[in-house]
Amino acid sequence: MATSELPEKTHLLNPEYFLVKALEEGVTIIGLTRGKETKFHHTEKLAEGEVMIFQFTEHTSAIKIRGKAEIITNHGRVVSGKE
Repeated sequence: MATSELPEKTHLLNPEYFLVKALEEGVTIIGLTRGKETKFHHTEKLAEGEVMIFQFTEHTSAIKIRGKAEIITNHGRVVSGKE
């Protein structure tokens, strides 16, 4: 199938995944929408040690993380929260 034959929204999706590991109890992860207005659309709370794997989609353009967590992507690793 040629690129021009793919559904329009397929070009917006990035199949890259990233991982979030909670380094403390109650880490909050908030998904934010795409479009003219950015809105919260999904929230998850992780217990210490829990791991969740994420992917950006046609509905999710950003993710906000509250609390101490390790975030691992193809681009590297970062720790959020206070040291």
